[in-house]
Amino acid sequence: MNISLQNKHALICGSTQGIGLAVAKELASLGATCILLARNEQKLQAVIGELPIPNQQSHVYEVADFRNSEAVRVAVTRVVERFPVAILINNTGGPPAGAITEADPIAFEEAFRQHVVCNQLLANAVLPAMKSVGYGRVINIISTSVKTPLPNLGVSNTIRAAVASWAKTLANEIGSFGITVNNVLPGSTYTQRLEALMKQSAQASGQSIDEVEKKMKDAIPLKRIGQPDEIANVVAFLASPAASYVNGISIPVDGGKTPSI
Repeated sequence: MNISLQNKHALICGSTQGIGLAVAKELASLGATCILLARNEQKLQAVIGELPIPNQQSHVYEVADFRNSEAVRVAVTRVVERFPVAILINNTGGPPAGAITEADPIAFEEAFRQHVVCNQLLANAVLPAMKSVGYGRVINIISTSVKTPLPNLGVSNTIRAAVASWAKTLANEIGSFGITVNNVLPGSTYTQRLEALMKQSAQASGQSIDEVEKKMKDAIPLKRIGQPDEIANVVAFLASPAASYVNGISIPVDGGKTPSI
């Protein structure tokens, strides 16, 4: 099975922590040259030094805050002027938790720009190079809420579903160029985002964080919370030549918690 990413450039968003960082490390270990995109330059500089270089790759970074779509457009323009991106990993932090009945309409607009609009900007920028070589991978890190809405994540549920629909539409349009578009749907995974959600749940319910965590684990058939590298392994497969006939799908990586088939 060919999972080598040697001589391929991967643009990885939100790559200074959590799942994005784990993805960057895994793709780099398979030979990809990683281009990191995030908002904190100090963290980006630190991560560059952590990435594997089995083929003596020269990893680089660009700075942009996904709350500012124009900054993302400028950053990705600089990227494609220098590198033929073959792999795009769309990944950015989810909207704040909360009931949909309490959500400010502006929160939907902001989340839509941050996720859907920025994804579109990034894809439009990298697709020409992918089409020219007949190889491309667009992989979106979303959420299992694409399959079933999650409690107290009203804005997130709405926007994540929009990203999944965007991705399926894009997959249908560009598959003939040898470019695949797929979604990875992490379930409960040890990240700063999960820690924040558990803390919020604990405060709302009057339970301890340990009690909230135990309840979360009990709801998962594997009875444990996932690690970022377990999500990254699935992303790496989809990014590789081995996944050439996998297109337009959403794959839950959640220990079996999602109730649908």
